[in-house]
Amino acid sequence: MKTKDTTESKLFIGIDVHKRSWKIKTATDLFDGISLTIPPTGYALKKYVDRHYTGFEVYCCYESGCCGFSHDRLFKSFGWHSKVVNPADVHRPSKAQFQKTDKIDARSLCKELKDGRLSGIHVPDVEREQLRCLFRRRNELVKQMRKVKTRLLMQLLYLGIEIPKEYDNSHWGHNFRNWIRSLSFDYTTMDYCLSTRLSSFEFVDKQIREVSTALRAYCRKHYKKDYYLLRSVPGVGGIVACGIICELGDLRRFKNFKQLASYVGLIPCMRQSGDTHTTTGLTPRANRLMRSYLVEATWQSLRYDPVMQGYYRSHSGKDVKRILVKVARKLLSRIHAVIRTEIPYQVGVVS
Repeated sequence: MKTKDTTESKLFIGIDVHKRSWKIKTATDLFDGISLTIPPTGYALKKYVDRHYTGFEVYCCYESGCCGFSHDRLFKSFGWHSKVVNPADVHRPSKAQFQKTDKIDARSLCKELKDGRLSGIHVPDVEREQLRCLFRRRNELVKQMRKVKTRLLMQLLYLGIEIPKEYDNSHWGHNFRNWIRSLSFDYTTMDYCLSTRLSSFEFVDKQIREVSTALRAYCRKHYKKDYYLLRSVPGVGGIVACGIICELGDLRRFKNFKQLASYVGLIPCMRQSGDTHTTTGLTPRANRLMRSYLVEATWQSLRYDPVMQGYYRSHSGKDVKRILVKVARKLLSRIHAVIRTEIPYQVGVVS
């Protein structure tokens, strides 16, 4: 009697990606493979697989980082099963703290992938990824603006120039800029130094305005329904709404609110052993950018929503920062509910 082998051979590849070269570790469903270094392209890896593992079903993974998701998309276009994993999710023995090489990293990825213990992170589509890049560019410009303003103020302090009370605030209007231009010094070198600092401020300020306008316009055009649903929530302005669309993607992809809160990082660190149970602040595993934006949006929400104000006052007497995090979590739950139900938020309605 003739028997037919219906099982398909599988190849597992762990990839430690870098700019100049890749270190890979291979293994089949039956045997361990080899470690080798290849050029840093997906086509070089495909050429190697086609030459040595013809007919194998390929599973590969690499850690998220500077190389983004382009390799994952290329691998999937080959018909492979690909995952991008969080580096913190890869199990490493204690000795790996003292011995870390690209070869060891690739071997760990391959072993975890073969054993089925790796879960891939969410990979956005190309359009959403490039929109996210624009949002992060705006955040970079805001940080740059903060540095430019601080250095200019420190320059005035260094020179002993006192800023008039009507201009001594965070808003730098045209009157304040004209006042800076009107300053005169004994030598032209200082005039030129201060004028270049002011020019840097105006250049960055213009870029922030242009990027913000482009960001809002794109979201209004391509994500009109979600954008205006988010804007209906008190505290969520145009930039915060764009941030949610860019960084978190479609909130409908989360099975429940707990998954969303965990992704954003609005959950506590917990330590439990026996009868001892302690919490040690917010989890460090978070989308830190959106978490900070949501906390800032919470202050605006408290100004306009009486229900949120009542929730804040119900915790009076506790640490203010802890209360604010609780309110931010409640704000996030309302954002999630608005998108899930597709019903605009109504101010003052208890939910």
